[in-house]
Amino acid sequence: MVFTAGSALLDAVVLSVVSQDAEGTYGYKITQDVRSIMEVSESTLYPVLRRLQKDGFLETYDREAAGRNRRYYKITSNGMIQLDAYRRDWVAFRKSVDHVLLGTQSE
Repeated sequence: MVFTAGSALLDAVVLSVVSQDAEGTYGYKITQDVRSIMEVSESTLYPVLRRLQKDGFLETYDREAAGRNRRYYKITSNGMIQLDAYRRDWVAFRKSVDHVLLGTQSE
């Protein structure tokens, strides 16, 4: 069974993937990294990247790679603040779901 991911979870995952490389990373690699944990199409992911950029959480720059221009995405300081908030929310959400699904005690 595959659980569908809401937009906030997808935003959190994308910000986390991009934050793992201080120099930034490019769209295809982001897509592959996100796909390693959830099903998402490029047609879904690129609008997310543009929105996160528009919201000031990501910045872009272009670099030549193999004779072609490649767009890189880098997390901003506001993006790190948002990612930290997503991480706190995720921990609380996960505890609540674990409590219901697994019968574990909340801490």
